[in-house]
Amino acid sequence: MAHLSSQNDALLKRVRRIAGQVEAIERSIAGHAACADTLHLVAATRGAINGLLDEVVEAHLREHVAAPGLDDAARAQAAEEVIEAIRRYSK
Repeated sequence: MAHLSSQNDALLKRVRRIAGQVEAIERSIAGHAACADTLHLVAATRGAINGLLDEVVEAHLREHVAAPGLDDAARAQAAEEVIEAIRRYSK
């Protein structure tokens, strides 16, 4: 995903924040925190992952599906990649 390199720093910051959120979930469970607190952490982490997914999918679509000059085969392959990712995510 070379096209993500222009956004690499921002994406890496997001991933590191998500890693911190996952660690907070682990600490919450290990520390026997209240269920509501743990649920809040999990929901926030899921939201952050959804945001990251949205960003990566958008970049993929813009670069590999909607970019001018792509041939039909490349466009179809890129669309299939997005469809497969969505199917995996929705399980």
